[in-house]
Amino acid sequence: MHKQIYVNLPVKDLARTKAFFEAVGYRFNPQFTNDKAAGMELGDNLYAMLLSEDFARTFTPKAFPDGKTATTGWVCLSCESSEEVDALVAKARAAGATIPSEAQDHGFMYGHGFEDPDGHHWELVHMRGMPPQG
Repeated sequence: MHKQIYVNLPVKDLARTKAFFEAVGYRFNPQFTNDKAAGMELGDNLYAMLLSEDFARTFTPKAFPDGKTATTGWVCLSCESSEEVDALVAKARAAGATIPSEAQDHGFMYGHGFEDPDGHHWELVHMRGMPPQG
C-alpha cells in the first residue's frame, strides 16, 4: 500500500534540534534540508521532517501544543535488538534528551524512549516475538 512515511514535527529551534539528532546518530538528506526544514533519515523509506514552527504554520492553521506539557502522539521506531534500543537512548541522554520512564521488558517486546528538545516523544522497541494470546 504505502511505500514511504514522512512524519512532520514542528520544532522551536531547527539548528538545535538538528544538532541533537546528529549527536544521537541520525543523518539528514541535504536535498530536503534548509533553514526552514530538515529531512532526517530514520531508515529505508522512513523520514522525519523537522519543520521550524514558522514554516510548519504554512501547512496548518492549528496551534502547536507545547510538547513539554502536552502529548498529541509519539513516534515509535523498531530496532534490531534490545542493545540498539539502549544505545540510542544513551546517545539521546548524552545529547540532552529527557528520559520520561524506565525501560520496559514485556518478554516478547523490549522498549525504552526519550523526549527530544521540543518534547516530542520517541519510543524505541525491539520485538522478540508475538504477544501472548488471551
